[in-house]
Amino acid sequence: MPETIDIRPTTLVYGGDALGRLPDGRAAFVPFTLPGELVSVRMVEEKRGHVRTELVGVLEPAPGRIVPLCPHYTFCGGCHYQHMDYPAQLDAKTNILVEQLRRIGGLAEVPIQPVVASPQPWNYRNHIQFHQTLDGRLGFQAAGSNQVVPIGECHLPEVIINHIWPQIDLELIPSLERLSLRTGTGEEVMLIFESQTPEPLELSVEGLPVSVVHVGPGGALVLAGSDALLMEVMGRSFQVSAGSFFQVNTPQAEAMVRHVLKVMSTDPLDTVLDVYCGVGLFSAFLAPISRRLVGIESSSSACEDFAVNLDEFSQVELYEAEAAAVLCAVDFKPDLILVDPPRAGLGQETLDGLLSQNAPRLIYVSCDPATLGRDGRRLTAGGYHLAQVTPFDLFPQTYHIESISIWER
Repeated sequence: MPETIDIRPTTLVYGGDALGRLPDGRAAFVPFTLPGELVSVRMVEEKRGHVRTELVGVLEPAPGRIVPLCPHYTFCGGCHYQHMDYPAQLDAKTNILVEQLRRIGGLAEVPIQPVVASPQPWNYRNHIQFHQTLDGRLGFQAAGSNQVVPIGECHLPEVIINHIWPQIDLELIPSLERLSLRTGTGEEVMLIFESQTPEPLELSVEGLPVSVVHVGPGGALVLAGSDALLMEVMGRSFQVSAGSFFQVNTPQAEAMVRHVLKVMSTDPLDTVLDVYCGVGLFSAFLAPISRRLVGIESSSSACEDFAVNLDEFSQVELYEAEAAAVLCAVDFKPDLILVDPPRAGLGQETLDGLLSQNAPRLIYVSCDPATLGRDGRRLTAGGYHLAQVTPFDLFPQTYHIESISIWER
């Protein structure tokens, strides 16, 4: 087979690639390409029914192609769609979400709603993670590799983070797994070091207006400043500790909360379950319209934050445990269940527990359309039907797709 092959991909698939066919009929996955373009590619991995390729050159560009903003694009692994204008990115994500629900979820009809675009397609991330190169520089892991690519600029973090991270000068720390920067309200910034060693790092942050936290096997240790940030959504403040998850696109987190409240019944709810409740982003807005709200979360850090963030509500309960263990053991008789699982989605035991609760309505906040499709197939088999699904673009310039789907008995 020749060193390079010219092909014309026909569609974008989940994961950032475009899909085309080799002359022998095998499927070929091509990164950084638009459907309809004629591109020259080189094979980098051969499987039985498909090959993965690298892009050598664009011979006939498609109308939606633009010049990427970042010089590290195609190298650092962080972005996948910088060669596409933003409206094309939104269309692609909508189509991919529908395709995944049809192919994996087995849904003949997908009641897709208009995508909710990010107000800012650049400088939207309130949280960014770095790794160190062998000479101590900060960088990102290349796609499908443990190799760290040093970077000189990045256009995804919020402006305050981009102001601070180039000032960080570190020697190589062999035990360091990752270094993160987070920003909250009032341009508060937290620098987080994560390692598997209990000994705190020795460092100086003189001149940097940041809190510094070391997260190790023993938990979080504050080296400077505070152990938590405040994030604001719809005028409400949330305490978020160094080890707790929070949505990285704050305006879109607010859009998702507004959407959930909009699709809710206006009648007060008796019992609501917020599964994988985190620091209480959704619970804080569901509690005022619920006679009883139950949060379930396994992260001790997030549970501590949840307790602070929901302290004003006497009708709120919190289980610090794995979701499956609680759902399979306690019959809550809920009116509504909201689930916001990690990228892996819901495990079979968790799904069994959800189905046993027999809630008339379920809201599924998903960050992975493939696992949503898999879980959706199981929900359908368990007696639910998909009433609607809305894509939210929390991660412009990347292939990642957030969505909120409404499932009814």
